[in-house]
Amino acid sequence: MLNRLLSGDLPRSRVLAVLLVAIFLGLALAPFVFAGVKALNVAAKILVFVVLVVGFDLLLGYTGIVSFAHTMFFGIGAYGIAIASTRLGATWGALAVGLAAALVVSLLLALAIGLFSLRVRAIFFAMITLAVAAAFQTLASQLSDFTGGEDGLTFKVPAILSPAFEFAEEPFLGVSLDGRLLCYYLLFVLAVALVLALLRIVNSPFGRVLQAIRENEFRAEAIGYRVVVYRTTASVLSALFACVAGAMLALWLRYNGPDTSLSFEIMLDVLLIVVIGGMGTVYGAAIGSVLFVVAQSYLQDLLRLGSEATAGVPALAALLSPDRWLLWLGLLFVLSVYYFPTGVVGRLRERAAR
Repeated sequence: MLNRLLSGDLPRSRVLAVLLVAIFLGLALAPFVFAGVKALNVAAKILVFVVLVVGFDLLLGYTGIVSFAHTMFFGIGAYGIAIASTRLGATWGALAVGLAAALVVSLLLALAIGLFSLRVRAIFFAMITLAVAAAFQTLASQLSDFTGGEDGLTFKVPAILSPAFEFAEEPFLGVSLDGRLLCYYLLFVLAVALVLALLRIVNSPFGRVLQAIRENEFRAEAIGYRVVVYRTTASVLSALFACVAGAMLALWLRYNGPDTSLSFEIMLDVLLIVVIGGMGTVYGAAIGSVLFVVAQSYLQDLLRLGSEATAGVPALAALLSPDRWLLWLGLLFVLSVYYFPTGVVGRLRERAAR
C-alpha cells in the first residue's frame, strides 16, 4: 500500500524514512505541538515552499532546465487569489475563479516560454526566463488599479477560513478550533496531495524520459523522443505547481504584493533549498524546505541567545549578533554543500547503499 502511494519511490534509507515521517507528523500536528502564532506561520510557509520547490525540482533536478521564471508563476497564483477576492468578494466562488484564471495564465505563459525558448542553449533560456520574470514584476508594480502596486492587495477570505470563525467555544488541547486552523489543514492536504502527484509523475514513463533527456539530450532525440515537447510539458507542469503554491501563500496571508511573491530573493531561496535537499529527489524538497525555513525563521533567535550568553566576551558576542544572521545562514549553506554535495537525500541514500 505504501509502495503504491509513493509510486514505488521508497526512501531507500532508514534515516531518510525516519526524517520524512518526523516531518510529516510534525507538520500534521504543528498547531497542537508547537505553541504560538509564529510556529504556525513557519509551518504554513514550509508547506508553501514544499509545493513551490518540488515544482522547480521537476525542471532542474529531473529535466536539467535552469529557469528563473518560477517565482513569476508563484506570483501569478498569489495575484489570482488576491485580485479575485478583492473584486468578487470573500467567497469560495471568488477563490475558484482566481485560481482557475491564474492556472490558465500560467499555462499559456509557460507554453509560450517553452515553445519559443527551449530550443536555445541552456544559459540563454535561463536569461530569457530571468528577463520575463523581471518584466512581470515591474508590470505588477505599475498596474496599481489591479494589483495594488507596491502596496499590494489585502483581502478577505470566506468566513469559515477566518480566525474570527470558531467551530467550538472551548479549545482542544489548548488550541482554538477556528478558521485559521481549518485554513492550515487545507494547505496541508494540498501540499501532501501535490507531492504524491509529483511522485507519480516523475516515476512514470514520462518522468523517465525527462531523466533521459537530462542525462543525454542528443541520445534521447536520436531514439525518437521529441525533446522540445517533453521539456515544454515539464515547464508547464512546473509552472502550474508554482501557481498553486502562490495561491496557497495568498490564502494564508490574506495579502499579496510584489515583494511577497515576486521577489528574486524567493528564487534564490528555492535554488538553495533544492541544493540542500538534493536535486532530482522529491523528498529533498520537503527536507530542504524544513531546514531552510526553520533556519531562516529561528536563526536570529538562537543568535540572540548566544549573544546574551557570551556578553562577557565582546568579540564573540558581536560575532553572534542577531544582525549577522545572514552571515551564519550563508555559512550553514556552504557547510551543507561541502558535507552533502548531492544534498541531504542523496548523501543518505549513498550511505544506505554502501
